[in-house]
Amino acid sequence: MTELAHFINNALVAGTSGRNQPVFNPATGESEKTVALASADEVNTAVAAAKAAWPAWSKTPALRRARILDRFKSILWERADELARAISCEHGKTHDDALGEVTRGLEVVEFATGAPHLLKGEFSENVGTGVDSQSIRQSLGVVAGITPFNFPAMVPMWMFPVALACGNTFVLKPSERDPSAPLLIAKWLAEAGLPEGVFNIVQGDKEAVDTLLHHPDVKAVSFVGSTPIAQYIYETGTAQGKRVQALGGAKNHMVIMPDADLDMAASALMGAAFGSAGERCMAISVAVPVTDAVADALIDKLIPKIEALKIGPSDMEGAEMGPLVTSQHLDKVHGYINSGEADGAKIVVDGRNFKQDKQGCENGYFIGGTLIDNVTTDMKIWKEEIFGPVLSVVRRKSYDEAVELIQSCQYANGTAIFTRDGDTARAFSQDIEVGMVGVNVPIPVPMAFHSFGGWKASIFGDHAMHGMEGIRFYTRIKTTTLRWPSGQRSDPEFVMPTLG
Repeated sequence: MTELAHFINNALVAGTSGRNQPVFNPATGESEKTVALASADEVNTAVAAAKAAWPAWSKTPALRRARILDRFKSILWERADELARAISCEHGKTHDDALGEVTRGLEVVEFATGAPHLLKGEFSENVGTGVDSQSIRQSLGVVAGITPFNFPAMVPMWMFPVALACGNTFVLKPSERDPSAPLLIAKWLAEAGLPEGVFNIVQGDKEAVDTLLHHPDVKAVSFVGSTPIAQYIYETGTAQGKRVQALGGAKNHMVIMPDADLDMAASALMGAAFGSAGERCMAISVAVPVTDAVADALIDKLIPKIEALKIGPSDMEGAEMGPLVTSQHLDKVHGYINSGEADGAKIVVDGRNFKQDKQGCENGYFIGGTLIDNVTTDMKIWKEEIFGPVLSVVRRKSYDEAVELIQSCQYANGTAIFTRDGDTARAFSQDIEVGMVGVNVPIPVPMAFHSFGGWKASIFGDHAMHGMEGIRFYTRIKTTTLRWPSGQRSDPEFVMPTLG
């Protein structure tokens, strides 16, 4: 059985810890490979490689660093299908969905190629008599990324392109559930001309994470995952004096006003709730129709759409939704539906009844789309992030009640409102205490030149991902105040000056 390795100094490095775990194909439930789980010594080796590479990389002109990322971008464009297939094989999402993931990650690479402009500093002359002052942004050193299973390519690309463009070196600890996509990315970065040690991967579990968090040479840590782990990463990393950006869980609500286009809202909910089998931190998991009339009409439109969902492996023609990532997660999602039923919610469409009969996929981790009505705020299925294709309907009588519901949620990653009324939309956008807001847009993920991040229990730390927030996170400001004594002016030069 093949064992997926680490990637250090632009080369695959076999694991030496003696520990590994299987990597499954969620569509079949079978494992054909394992992934190495790094020891502390192996993590230390990766960090040492990154530390050794940093002085030269940080002093490489920003334009040259950008050109390497530009070559990497071209490789990504050309081989997007290959990367998407690697994602689908280990995560289970459909091929088209995986291609979308690659594209959104690639957009961050495109943003990062503008680093020469984004890294420009500031200068003030004559802040005092004969005294000037300048501020510059410099890299931090070795930085680490710890990324989740649901976006094995996109989330790392939220981090490392900006970090590298700013002159840092990088150690990535990807999810052990789908580690192949990051390894492809690492190989292509090397092919694009990235020097040895600038980008490294250590496969692993909590031991690898804790080693990175406590390593004195790791200056900053970026994380995306569940809220309990995000809080642990933040508290542990900052206690060690590191910069930390840690994005956590979500419970994203979509308000449907009486004046909304219900056909538009229903179609939007289908993609937002059931795309990627609900395994998105920006998935809409709670529909909040305002008035019972809107709720009843919306549910009537959703039922046939959910029942008609085409569910299967990524290579099935027309597949709209794939399996969940592991059998354990499948059991967990089943448990949430059971909990809602026991608490008195109405199971309108029951995904537990779905059976996959495609040959070879009978043991895959499939579940059908689930619609649950009459959900209340005292139920577990509203309080907790399910991370599966389960859409809850929480009815509200008025706009104010809908807003109050969202404000009371511990999570504040994303939200949306569907309405034709500009005043309502404007008030919602301004007043809602959520980091990312959509108006007639169900999944309001910002473009790469803006920044991604929630509020409240959905983020720990002061900086969101990518965009200018990423530039600020991966650099620190140095201000120099200058005074020069008067001296002999040099003889004139008649040769055209060059930068060398």
